[in-house]
Amino acid sequence: MVQTLSGRPRPLSPNIQIYRPQLTSVLSIANRITGVALSVYAVALVIWLLAVAAGPDSYAVAHTFIRSWLGQILLFGGTFCFFMHFCGGIRHLAWDAGYGFSLRAIYASGWAVVAVSIALTLLTWAIEFAVAGYGR
Repeated sequence: MVQTLSGRPRPLSPNIQIYRPQLTSVLSIANRITGVALSVYAVALVIWLLAVAAGPDSYAVAHTFIRSWLGQILLFGGTFCFFMHFCGGIRHLAWDAGYGFSLRAIYASGWAVVAVSIALTLLTWAIEFAVAGYGR
């Protein structure tokens, strides 16, 4: 505890339990999490490329995993992480250029990042299903 001028003790840092999460803080944390997740997905991509280069048996194992329900969930999550990080990056580029600093614009762009990320993820997977011909 640190003494204030009035002599009353106060905490060194604010108690996080008294704050309500805000869109800006949640998106900031989400941007960091998606960045870390994309690093893990980059390693997974290298493993997949090594399996392709190693020959048909290694590729068959990798392909079987990717086509499994767990592999599909991980790919869907990776797609969302990519678009969330991408859209957040575009938002930050606008901020770097000096645009969108009003409170209204900050919340509008934040919700736009969420909505566009979800829409692009769903659109990507819809196109993939249409091209691959699933359900026929």
